[in-house]
Amino acid sequence: LHGYSSSGKQLESFVNFKAVAEQRGFILVSPDGTVDATGNQFWNATEVCCNFFSEVDDDAYLISILNDMESRYSIDPKRIYFVGHSNGGFMSYRMACKHSDRIAAIASLAGATFLNSSDCAAKDPVSVLQVHGTSDTTILYNGGAILGKQYPSAIASATQWATFDQCSNNAVPRADKLDLVTTITGSETSITAWNSCRNGTEVELWTLDQGVHTPALSTTFASKVYDFLASHPKS
Repeated sequence: LHGYSSSGKQLESFVNFKAVAEQRGFILVSPDGTVDATGNQFWNATEVCCNFFSEVDDDAYLISILNDMESRYSIDPKRIYFVGHSNGGFMSYRMACKHSDRIAAIASLAGATFLNSSDCAAKDPVSVLQVHGTSDTTILYNGGAILGKQYPSAIASATQWATFDQCSNNAVPRADKLDLVTTITGSETSITAWNSCRNGTEVELWTLDQGVHTPALSTTFASKVYDFLASHPKS
């Protein structure tokens, strides 16, 4: 799911999931959101982002796409995943909240979940990967506001889902790091994990030290994200 003012095609050129889909054998769908009054495509995700001019039911729209894909192709119902950047990250969280019975896992790059957990109220566990840069000035790593409406920090977004998933272990930093951004020297991405969660789910926060809102992603980014998703099917 693309960010505000972007498109499915533009996002694909940024994250490069198509090559991984062809190599690993999964079906990739890159839809476009609605065009608003200023000509920008958006998703009506949370109270914060990004229905600035009109109300549309993107929840129903995306589920209709999923239903259509399931009617046309052999889709494993235990392996339905959503990935989004920025506004698309917010929307991925919304889909996990509202359709936790169908979605196995999500990955959000520079997005955030609902500020209040009661607005999400997921009934079933969903594995969650939150990826966020500490130097993001659009959607702040430590949380912020858009037009006066607040969104949670990257850590708070992950922690909220660790609570939903009833993870028994506190956040555990991992020793290994990832090199996901080509313009930052070395392995800039640290991993914090919440595990021992319901039904084998897991929550991870990948922190891109000095990463910006739209970082120059490495060719391994999409495969690393898919590794997380694929290892967390619905039980």
